[in-house]
Parts: sequence; structure tokens; C-alpha cells
Amino acid sequence: MVTITRLFDFPYYQKEKYAIEDALVTKKDGVWIKTSTQEYLHKANTISRALLKMGIQKGDKIAIISSNNRTEWNIMDIGILQTAAQTVPIYPTISEQDYEYILNHSEATYCFVSDQEVFAKVNRIREKVPLLKEVYSFDTIEGCKNWEELLQLGQDQSNQGDVEKCKDSIQTDDLATIIYTSGTTGRPKGVMLSHANIVSDVLNSAERIPFEAGNSKALSFLPVCHIFERMILYLYQYYGVSIYFGESIEKISDNLKEVKPTVITAVPRLLEKVYDKIYAKGTELTGIKKSLFFWAIDLGLRYEPYGANGFWYEFQLKIARKLIFSKWKEGLGGNLDLMVSGSAALQTRLTRVFAAAEIPVMEGYGLTETSPVIAVNDLRNRGFKVGTVGKVIRNVTVRIAEDGEILCKGPNVMLGYFKDEKLTNEVIVDGYFHTGDIGELDKEGFLKITDRKKEMFKTSGGKYIAPQIVENTMKQSRFIEQIMVIGEGQKMPAAFIQPNFEFVKEWAVIHKLDIGTTNQEIVCNENVIRRIQEEIDQINTKFGHWEQIKRFELTPDIWSIEGGHLTPTLKLKRKIILQQYDALYQKIYHNL
Repeated sequence: MVTITRLFDFPYYQKEKYAIEDALVTKKDGVWIKTSTQEYLHKANTISRALLKMGIQKGDKIAIISSNNRTEWNIMDIGILQTAAQTVPIYPTISEQDYEYILNHSEATYCFVSDQEVFAKVNRIREKVPLLKEVYSFDTIEGCKNWEELLQLGQDQSNQGDVEKCKDSIQTDDLATIIYTSGTTGRPKGVMLSHANIVSDVLNSAERIPFEAGNSKALSFLPVCHIFERMILYLYQYYGVSIYFGESIEKISDNLKEVKPTVITAVPRLLEKVYDKIYAKGTELTGIKKSLFFWAIDLGLRYEPYGANGFWYEFQLKIARKLIFSKWKEGLGGNLDLMVSGSAALQTRLTRVFAAAEIPVMEGYGLTETSPVIAVNDLRNRGFKVGTVGKVIRNVTVRIAEDGEILCKGPNVMLGYFKDEKLTNEVIVDGYFHTGDIGELDKEGFLKITDRKKEMFKTSGGKYIAPQIVENTMKQSRFIEQIMVIGEGQKMPAAFIQPNFEFVKEWAVIHKLDIGTTNQEIVCNENVIRRIQEEIDQINTKFGHWEQIKRFELTPDIWSIEGGHLTPTLKLKRKIILQQYDALYQKIYHNL
């Protein structure tokens, strides 16, 4: 039996235990192309042989930049790792300046890109990256070498013995990958993760995921350059799960219906959008259908696991599942019985309503620096609690510092930041990684995250504000797409708000209001401002007087990764948003 100690052991383990025909599946020209476990390993070894022939040495860095998840990414990942080189996955949507910085800082010698758009970005900064020898593409692009050239070069198996020697030389504690965190401030940091870091996290998390081994199907669409999705892909391989790669975020709805997965990973923003679409369809119903829909929603929002609401509630829930919630499940392919959420806090209303609909979202918690999972919910064995990120996984220790910061110790904690010993020593003290998150462990061992330590601020009255809690609650309003709470050192908290323009327009039509057509006109419209004020006033009642949003300004821009408002994992870039809307800040606090 294969013992898994290094990342490339996962597909070999899968081959020995499951050997499935659809290990990796990518859609090309409208057809799902399946790659078996056998072919996956055959191509990975072909890549390894080619790389050794090209002179790749132990410790070399190879970058991979892909706009979508695809079979080629995984083949390259294993092929590179087997040569004792390291992968440097890069977010495709970051700026050219960040491309340049990461490629230079990591000392990448080769770069593999997915498509024309990414290739063009790399090409524009290529002269500024002196160590970069060549760029290869997965798609066929004029003027760019293709990765198929490596598959040709590696066909000759005469140096497979060298590949085996390389594999044997790799220890579990060796560096496997450098992942540059997007960061809400400053330059990206290169997080060094060893084989042991990620392998331990996969194996210690595996027992929390209720897969039917060798008989489950996943749809993968979150960026694989992020450690969350990447770790999950290794976990899928461990369990013999067929991995289908989504075409794009825009086509996820179609892909869900085609693939009919049993599991997906998601981020809260996506789940919010799914729920909003379902809710919007409910508002279009009439008569008894509409009444039943909102009765089911109301029931779902009161959901508690393990029959805690009693017999009468469970009886009603059974009816709601049959009449209403079953249609939700159909819309998501019909077979989806698990969603795993990470990256940001999930609103408890979503946790409740999706669990009520028998599409439970198991929220977890972790950071790139912890490979990433620290804790995760599990519906079995009473391991699921609404409003928490679950219990800490096996072999990982969490303690709460005096100031409330979550500290983590275990085999999943990174080797350190690449070329930054000073910063490494600041965050890892006595073996404990300081997460920067504030949280608490309850008496049952469930971990609850309350805020980011760096994002909490004091008003001039000395009161602490935890912005994420306020923001997540405010985003439950269908009028609010994005919100950032501000007010450090000021006498009161306030907020910048990006309205949900699509919904606001629908609302205006229903109420026969002329609010203009452009975003700029909409954010200046008195009816819109008054209506959003009503939402704020209502939600404010859930908070202490000092936490309530006293003033707000609407922004006409759609907050996005490209616009610099959001990180690639959709977190707010607070410093940049504050700079972008300085005029609105002055208006709020100085009436300018």
C-alpha cells in the first residue's frame, strides 16, 4: 500500500485503491474529456522526464498561472513536484506589477500559462524577469510554446530511472510550493509549504468529510492557485472522487446541471448569490405557491441541527423539503449533498437555510499559512454547530491568547515566509502561528471567529468596533452588495456601500420609481438613499449603540478584483478602498 508522505503520492494511492476512469475531467469544445488515474500518472511522469531533460534541478521554481481549473494544471503540479522542483501558483487576475514581483521574488525559471490573456500579461513584463527562461501555454497560442512539447520531449522513457531517484530523494519536510497570499495590504508574501504541511492537513481533515469513497463526484471551480481548493483536490484524489472542472464562474449553473456533483467547495459570496437568485424567483411566484415558498424560507431560517427544534418543527420541515427545498436541490444538479465553505465568514442564515434544504454547507476555517484547514464542521457525530467553523482537526492545537487572538500549532503550520525571516519570526512564536483572527472556543470545542485582529478599530470614544460582524449582518439586506465599515479614531462608525444595482433596479420598477439608468444616477437618487437608510436602521437594532452605522455613502463602482477593491479571495482591500473613496470619507466626517 502506498504511504502518503509527499503530495505526488496522492495519485499513486488513488491508482492502487480506486483507479477511476474520470479522475480529472475538463470540458473542451463542448465535450467533457476524461483522464483516468492511469493516464494522469502517465502524463505526470512524462512531464517529469521532460523537465529533467530541460535541466530542471532540485529547488528550482516553476510558476503556473491559469484562468480556470483544468486537467493540465494537476498533471503539471505532480510532474513538477516529482523532480524536486517547487510550484509557484499565481492568481491570474492580479496586476502585471504583481506578476513581475512574484516571478522575480520566487526566482521562477519557467512559467506555464492557461490562455492568451494570461500570456499577454506575462509577455508585457517578461523583459523585467531576467531568470525566466521560457513560457509555455496549455491553450494553443501563436508565438508561445505549448506544453504538448514537453509531452513529446518526455515520451522517451530512458530517463525514468532519474525521475524515480528524484522522487526517492524528496523528504516529507521538503518545500513543495510557494503560495503568494493576495494580502489586503502591501506586497504579496510567499508562504512556504512543505509536502508534510499539506499532506498532514489533507489526512487530518479527511475524516471530517463524509465521502462515499470511489463513488463521489466533485465540481471544482474555486481558483486552484489558492491553497483551499488545491488541498481539496488532493483530498478528492485521496478518496477516489471524480473531479470535474467548471468552465467558469459564469457557467457554474450550467455545469452543475450537466455534472450533477455530490460535492462542491464554495465561498460565502457565491452562496449569497445563489440564495439571492432563489429568493428572487420566489418573489415572482403568486398565490399559494408564493405563500408556501416563504413559509419554507421562514422554517429554514429557524433551522437547528439534530432535531433540536422538536417534533412539530421536524414534521413541517419534512413537508417543506418535499414541496419546496427539493426544487432547490434540482437546480443545483439534483445530487448535491455537501458544500464546503471557506475563505470568509458565512452568514448564519445561509448555514441554516441550506441545511434545512438538505444541501448542508460545512463551514471551515484556516489560512494559507496553515495549509489551510484548522477547523471544519462535520454533520456526523454532532460535529456541526451553526455560527461556528467546527471543531479543530486532529493533530492540530488551538489556543486563544489573552487578547482573543487564535494561535495554531501543528504539522500544518508553514515553514515560513520566503526570503523574510523577520516576518516569519513575528508570526510564529514558540511554535504557535499567530493567525491575526479573533475568536473563542466554546465548552464543546467548537471554534467561533469574531473578527480580524488588524481590522478591529477603536472610535474616539474608546469603543472597539469589529467591522466584519457588522458587514456580514448588513449584507443580508438584498439592497447591499458590498459594505465596508469605517471610523477608526472617529466619534462614530460609518460605511461605504456598493448597492446591489440589479436588485435596486427591480425594486424601482415594482414601485414605479424613476431612479435613473446609470449607477451614478442611482446612488444619488433620494428614493434609493432613503430605502437603504431604512435597511440600515432596521439592522442597526441588532447592535450596541456604539456599533451602529450612523452615516453612509453609496459608491457607483462595482467593487471587484480588477478594480482593486477585492483580493482574489474576495476579501475587502480596506486600505485601498479607503484611499479610493477619500472624498466620501471627508464628506461623512468633515461635511465637506
